[in-house]
Amino acid sequence: MDVKKSGLILSGGGARAAYQVGVLKAIHKILPKGHYNPFDVISGTSAGAINGVALASYAENYRIGIKHLERIWMHFTPEHIYRTDFLGVSHGILRMARSMVMGKRFKNDPVSLLNNQPLRELLGEAIKFDQIQGAIDNGALHAIAVNCSGLETGESVAFFQGHYSITNWNRHRRIGKRTRITLDHLMASSAIPMIFPAVKLHGEYFADGAVRQLAPISPALHLGAEKVMVIGVSGIAHKRKDHVKPPAAYPSPAKVMGHMLNAAFLDSMETDVERLRRINRTLTSIPEDVRKEAGMELKPIELLEINPSRSIDQIAGEHAAEIPKALKMTLGGSGNAGQNGSGILSYLLFSKGFCKALIDLGYSDAMQRADEIRGFFSDHFEEEK
Repeated sequence: MDVKKSGLILSGGGARAAYQVGVLKAIHKILPKGHYNPFDVISGTSAGAINGVALASYAENYRIGIKHLERIWMHFTPEHIYRTDFLGVSHGILRMARSMVMGKRFKNDPVSLLNNQPLRELLGEAIKFDQIQGAIDNGALHAIAVNCSGLETGESVAFFQGHYSITNWNRHRRIGKRTRITLDHLMASSAIPMIFPAVKLHGEYFADGAVRQLAPISPALHLGAEKVMVIGVSGIAHKRKDHVKPPAAYPSPAKVMGHMLNAAFLDSMETDVERLRRINRTLTSIPEDVRKEAGMELKPIELLEINPSRSIDQIAGEHAAEIPKALKMTLGGSGNAGQNGSGILSYLLFSKGFCKALIDLGYSDAMQRADEIRGFFSDHFEEEK
């Protein structure tokens, strides 16, 4: 049996990405003991890029990589991600207000609500970037991509490190650029616009990769993936509602901002998954010999999507008391827009309780689909026999 290269797609979503850790933990539990890294290609965006690169750095020992990743998230506090003291938060607010009214004082002054220097320090210590190339050279990993958004060009750039056979690509507003993945790439990919500062890479400032990311699955396919597993962070909160209650009051700033973040982080992935399924249905209805005769290069891509079974916004509301006081005051109340799927709190609540709840949910959701996961990797098991 031919073994298809498997791709892992990790979407963004700030603190929501803790859910991905639970799913990855369950995959390790489901697969046979001693199984090598099951993902040949990893493509991550925003906080998903942090998970992806951490996993890639341990591609030669998937078990240790998962334990390391879980340990990081289980010990998270907001202070590990951004300055939560009143001075740090108020300084960011004043700097933003001044830049909008009077312009920036200095050319390279960052404009952001929060200072994420603590995250830079944490990732610099926690992720062994120099181990990635060794995993690629030894065949434990084919490629890793970190997706960023160029603020000057408006292009979605997949910075990748991988097998020598992979070449750069150029599509409409989507390009792939070979590089050596560094801490700056992770900080750029997770720089939520206006909340965290953009990062200068290769002569251009880049922000969160979810912004203007038209085809989140595409980078993994360009890197050689022949089947993909998508671990999303949207869940049932974003399924179509038959009945919508009329609003009780004008939307708060937190609700509006949460709506914008949902549009950036969730909508493009859901749309791309739907597009891939539609293409697969079309291709499977055309006999393979007819496709070959017509010179069609497209082929069906096996897809397994895992999303939260509960509303992450609702879970965030249950842990609203864990938000730092300075940020709570800034966002107004809890910062959560309620149970209507538009709260900003779920993106910024890097607290132990909330992260643990999402890890547990991800683990439970994946274990419920153990048979599907085994089926997805069945060709890997056959090869080992």
